[in-house]
Amino acid sequence: MSNPCHVLRVKALYRRILFLHKFLPVHLKALGDQYVKDEFKRNKKASPEQAQSFLAEWEIYKDTLQNQVTEILRNKPNGIQFGVNLTDAQLNQFQEEQIGQLHQLMTESTKPCQQFNIQDSPDHK
Repeated sequence: MSNPCHVLRVKALYRRILFLHKFLPVHLKALGDQYVKDEFKRNKKASPEQAQSFLAEWEIYKDTLQNQVTEILRNKPNGIQFGVNLTDAQLNQFQEEQIGQLHQLMTESTKPCQQFNIQDSPDHK
């Protein structure tokens, strides 16, 4: 049986990430939302050690994205880039499957956005 506090923490983190994705460009939001949903679903039955590591990494992601969104709302810079570069040390810790996922994510996130024809109307801010 799951620890109720753990379940609440996971749900709160999940909801916060999806909320922060609302500030991403539409093509990144769609990609990010799907990725988060898949990853959280895939790790529902993780061991306690795996769950702890999983949540720690997603907390870092949430904090990074939250800081970037806050910066956007304060300064409204043009051409903001989301995310951070990974160090060689971080990349060396990844398993082969994770490298494949990372490559796939990079490929999807850098594609031209032709599958999304959603455009902001001029009066929509």
